[in-house]
Amino acid sequence: MVVLNRIYTRTGDDGTTALGTGERRKKHDLRIAAYGTVDETNAALGMARLSTAAEPVLDAMLGRIQNDLFDLGADLCMPGEAGKGPGGARLAVTEEQVARLEREIDTLNADLAPLRSFVLPGGTPAAAALHVARTVCRRAERLMAELAERPGEAVSGPALKYVNRLSDFLFVAARWANGRGAGDVLWQPGRNR
Repeated sequence: MVVLNRIYTRTGDDGTTALGTGERRKKHDLRIAAYGTVDETNAALGMARLSTAAEPVLDAMLGRIQNDLFDLGADLCMPGEAGKGPGGARLAVTEEQVARLEREIDTLNADLAPLRSFVLPGGTPAAAALHVARTVCRRAERLMAELAERPGEAVSGPALKYVNRLSDFLFVAARWANGRGAGDVLWQPGRNR
């Protein structure tokens, strides 16, 4: 467990930050950008949850996902399979977390009619906020995929799967929050020509 007695340490004043291994990297390093964007996704979900309290099923799913995103951040801040945290164990996203997310997508999607058009971000406040979280999640996924291709860097397979499924979940959750899809704002191709 992390204990924070003091928030500022001054160790980052030189433009670097520490990974979970203690290694210092520039704050603009791709690995830092990847887990920073995972953190942004989590913050966007926190904002979305301000509008999902009346939907206990969805809100509970989002709460689990927020916790998973801290696991994902921990996974990313420990480069390489051999990376160990202060307690000796490496926290990593698991295939079971991916499978749970898939089951939750299926649960929400069962209440939705098939799409006949692309959906514009919007509708209810919850749906709009979930669409924002989805786009931030997609950015995190792009950064993680780029990081995985860099020589000497590693991103676990389950971590990549999880972030990919999460953006799918957030799309389905946004539709579900839009009156089970009834309030979706549909794209009308060429409407304003």
